[in-house]
Amino acid sequence: MELEEFFKDAKKVLICGIGNDTRGDDTFGVYVVEKLKERISNQKVVFLNCGEMPESYAGKIIRENPSHVVFIDAVHFEGKPGEIVLADPEGTLGEAFSTHKMPLKLLVGYLKQNINAKFLLIGAQPKQTGLFVDMSKELKDSAERLVSILERILAEI
Repeated sequence: MELEEFFKDAKKVLICGIGNDTRGDDTFGVYVVEKLKERISNQKVVFLNCGEMPESYAGKIIRENPSHVVFIDAVHFEGKPGEIVLADPEGTLGEAFSTHKMPLKLLVGYLKQNINAKFLLIGAQPKQTGLFVDMSKELKDSAERLVSILERILAEI
């Protein structure tokens, strides 16, 4: 699936960055969302820095009533460090190894009971997730590329 295809017919988009900014590459989702917040001013796009607990934002996501929800996170899927994958958050990557409390698969199942939206997980294969290490060059480069792509797409919604 291409990103442009996913965002087709979007009325309101919610971008949720997931991660822990003290654990190296696990900061990927949070980093991307914070960069996008700085660069995009579009009433139809809402950015949430969900940190390590996206489930804590379920109420806010439901209240926003988006047509499209994107979760961005570092996800172990046996790719090369920095490799990006687009996935159904209710699929196997939605329950993949994560530093977070609740599998994304369960959160999305709950959200689907309350809103009629399309969901996407943008995952990046981390290289290092040790405590108090910086994001690797591979992840930072991927994050910057993703920010550029999303900035272009979201500006046109």
